[in-house]
Amino acid sequence: MFTIIACIGKNRELGKGNKLIFHLKDDLKFFQETTLNHKVVMGRKTWESLPQKLKNRENIVISRQNFAGPDQIVHNLDEFIEKFQNTPEEIFIIGGATIYQKFLPFAKSIYLTEVDTLEPTADAFFPVFDKSNYSSKLIKKGTEDGLSYQITRYIKN
Repeated sequence: MFTIIACIGKNRELGKGNKLIFHLKDDLKFFQETTLNHKVVMGRKTWESLPQKLKNRENIVISRQNFAGPDQIVHNLDEFIEKFQNTPEEIFIIGGATIYQKFLPFAKSIYLTEVDTLEPTADAFFPVFDKSNYSSKLIKKGTEDGLSYQITRYIKN
């Protein structure tokens, strides 16, 4: 089962210059706790943006290139989706924007930290999705560094 996890602004802003826009301590803690001991799937640029391999997770990178570091490199996205879309194991899709877009039709749930602000300089955005096709469960609301946010789980109907 594919689960997307992301932190976005009011206009679906994800990042700028291959870096996350938002660095909320609670969101990062939630990400770590939720993805721990699971497979995490990301694109090459997301992999390159990490300070190090994500510990206690199987790091899978989707890329046409070969390079050292991740636990696995997947060259054929369609084969990967076909192989794992019906597994009971929860596999987390962690970015970037293109990877989110490709996995969105196959994801059974989405964890979104939605920050109540706009970031006009963003250059990477979360894909548009129809929230009416999902039931939602509020996990947490908070404020950090003057930014209000909520963490919600969307589950496909």
